Amino acid sequence: MTNFAARLERVAHQPEVFQQFGRGVERETLRYTPEGAIAQTPHPTALGSALTNRWITTDFAESLLEFITPVSHDVPTLMSQLADIHHFAQSKIGEEKLWPLSMPCYVGNEDDITLAQYGSSNSGRMKTLYRTGLKRRYGSLMQIISGVHFNFSFPDSFWDALYGEQSEEQRQATKSDAYFALIRNYYRFGWLIPYFFGASPALCSSFIQGRETSLAFENIGQTLYLPHATSLRLSDLGYTNHAQSVLKIGFNGIEQYLAGLNAAIRTPSDEFAEIGVKVAGEYRQLNSNVLQIENELYAPIRPKRVAKSGEKPSEALARGGVEYIEVRSLDVNPFSPIGISEQQVRFLDLFLTWTALTDSDPMDDCELACWRDNWSKVVLEGRKPGLELQIGCHGEKLSLQAWAKRVFADLSLIAELMDSVHGGSAYQDVCRELESWIDHPERTLSAQTLALTKEHGGLGKTGCALGLKYREQNLNHQYKVYSATLMEEEVVRSVAAQQQLEQQDQQSFDAFLEHYFAYLK
Repeated sequence: MTNFAARLERVAHQPEVFQQFGRGVERETLRYTPEGAIAQTPHPTALGSALTNRWITTDFAESLLEFITPVSHDVPTLMSQLADIHHFAQSKIGEEKLWPLSMPCYVGNEDDITLAQYGSSNSGRMKTLYRTGLKRRYGSLMQIISGVHFNFSFPDSFWDALYGEQSEEQRQATKSDAYFALIRNYYRFGWLIPYFFGASPALCSSFIQGRETSLAFENIGQTLYLPHATSLRLSDLGYTNHAQSVLKIGFNGIEQYLAGLNAAIRTPSDEFAEIGVKVAGEYRQLNSNVLQIENELYAPIRPKRVAKSGEKPSEALARGGVEYIEVRSLDVNPFSPIGISEQQVRFLDLFLTWTALTDSDPMDDCELACWRDNWSKVVLEGRKPGLELQIGCHGEKLSLQAWAKRVFADLSLIAELMDSVHGGSAYQDVCRELESWIDHPERTLSAQTLALTKEHGGLGKTGCALGLKYREQNLNHQYKVYSATLMEEEVVRSVAAQQQLEQQDQQSFDAFLEHYFAYLK
C-alpha cells in the first residue's frame, strides 16, 4: 500500500473529517461605468467603512472592491454568503457594475486609478501609504488585476486521524509541518489550477503601454492574447514582482519560511531607495526595503494564522503555527456572477486534501526553480498540444496530460470517499468533468474566455456583456444566509468603528510608523 493510500484509509475512518473543512473566499472586482471605464467615484458610503466592514472592503484602489466571506463548513453556505454580499453591493452602486474579469477594463491613464482611502486614523493612513508605495514601485495597473483567494483549513479530527493524540505543543508543530508539506506539493502540482481555471488569456493593449514584452501576442482589435495562454494574471506581465525573484524563501518548515520572510522585510533595495521614503515632508512609501510589509510578498499560496490585535502575520505564525492556508492563484471566473463556482470549490477540496495526504519531500533551490518554470509554461501556453513539464531536478519529463492523469487517479479515490460521507455524487461529478478537460483543453475556462472574446470582438465588449448580465442576476438574487437588515447594520457598525479608531488616536503619524517598524531596528 502506498503512503497516500495508507493515509487516506486513516482519515476514511473519521467521516466527520470531510464535513468540517473550513472555507472562506475573498473576491476582488472593479466597479466600472456603463461606458466600460473604471469608476472614478469614491467607495460608496452606502457600503460602510472600507477599513472596518467585515464583508465589503477595498483592495488597492477606491474602485477595487473586495468581498469577504467568514469561515463556513459547507459549500452551499459559502456560495450563498458570497452571492448575498454581491447582491447587497450591486444594489448600492447605482448604474455602476462589477467587472467580471481578472484583467482590468480600459485604462486611459494610471492617474485615473485613485488609491484606496481608509480615513484619518493612523492605521487607515498607513494602509493608503502602503498602496502609495506599491504604485511608485510597480505602477497602479498591476495592482488593479483582480483575483479570488480561497482560504482553507482541515478540522482537528483530520489531524487526530493522521497523528493520534498529541500534546498541544506537538500538535502545533505537526500541523505546521503538514501544512508546509501541502504547500510544497501545491508548488509542484498547483499548475493544475491555472490549467483548468485560468481565465485571463487576453488583456487590453492599454495594459502594457510602454512596457517591454517579448511575448508573441496576437490581437483582436485593441485586445492582445496568446493562443494557448491560461492566466496572464499569473505571468510576469501580471501580478508578480521581479524584485522578489531574488528572495530565497523556502517552504521546508515554519522556521525556514519565517527566516526568509524576515530577511526580505529587512533587506534594503537600491531600486526602491531611489524613490525616497519621505521627500519634502511627504511620504512616498513605508520604507525602502524589498518588502515594505509582509503582505507585499506575492505568492500563489500562503501559510496563515488569524492575528491578534496589533500582531503582524509572521508574529501570529511564530506564536501559534499555521492555522490555515490561502490559495491565491484563482483568476476571477467570468462564467460565474460571483467570480467563483461550486465546481472550483469542490475541486480545491479534493486537490488540497490530496496535497496534504501525498508524500512531500523537502524542496531545494533547484526544485523551486523547476516548479517556477512549470507554472510559467502553463500560464503562457498551458493549452498547447503535447506541452511537457519537468517534475523534480532529475530530468524526468512528462506531458501535462500524463501528469494530470496521475494526480486524478488519486483525486477520484478522495472524491468517492467524500461523496460517501456527504451523499450524492457532487465530488465524483467534478472529478469526471475536469478529467475530461485534460484531453480537451478547449473546455477549460481560458479557452472558453478566449472564444467569447473573439465572438464579442474584444475584451472590453466581453466584460461589458457579462457585467450587464451579472448585474441583473445579482440584483434579482434573494438573500439566503444574510438579510438586508444584517447588511445595513454592518454598514452602520463599520462607520462607528472607524470613527472610534480616529478619535482614539493619540500618536502622530510619524510616531505611529516609528513604533510599528521598531522591530526592523
